[in-house]
Order: sequence, then structure tokens, then C-alpha cells
Amino acid sequence: MFKTTLIAEHSTFMRNLLKNLLNENGYKVVAEASDGSSAVSLYKEKKPDIVVLDLTMPIMNGLDVLKNILKFDPKAKVIICSAMGQKRLISDAIEIGAKDFIIKPYFNELIPSLNKLFR
Repeated sequence: MFKTTLIAEHSTFMRNLLKNLLNENGYKVVAEASDGSSAVSLYKEKKPDIVVLDLTMPIMNGLDVLKNILKFDPKAKVIICSAMGQKRLISDAIEIGAKDFIIKPYFNELIPSLNKLFR
């Protein structure tokens, strides 16, 4: 059975790239958000198995999105996928509750990280 996924990424190009990668590897993208506020709303509506979340989002940044999703669902599985490789942001995201942090564009690490969540 497919694991459902929400992609929260401000860039249309990156959302499409992630969507194709996930679909090709047995994940079903059920929602896409281009801003942080939409990401939180879509999570509450769709209740996906996984969220792939960018940190750089308009309206609400990725760390705030992460906090809001985890407040709604403390068991949410969120993986941060961002171009920002700053150690502080990575440690903040993991401390808040992200399951992993993948630095763009190294998406070859994304699928193994997602698969690890369901072992």
C-alpha cells in the first residue's frame, strides 16, 4: 500500500521534482503546498503519512510549519528537505521533532530516509 505524502515546497520546479521522485518510489503525493499556512491546513485536511517540508516558505516558515503540524499531531512524520545547510537550523528542526534533514539537491538521500521511518 502506498504511503501518502504532503510536499510543502515554495518552488514549483522542486515540488514537481519531489513529486516525480516520490511517485516513482512507491509514495503517493496527496497534497502540495507552496506556502507554510497552506501546508498546515492541508496536513489537517489530508492527514498524510509523511510530510516533506522546505524551511524557506512564504507566509509561515518551515520551522513554524513543523511546530504547528506536531502540535496538531505529535506523531507526524516530517522530513525537512531544504537548501539551507546551517547547523543551527538543522539542530532546531530535529529538536522540534523532524525525523530527518536532507539538504537539497541531494534527493538520493530522501527515499532511504523515508523508508527508514516505516521499518
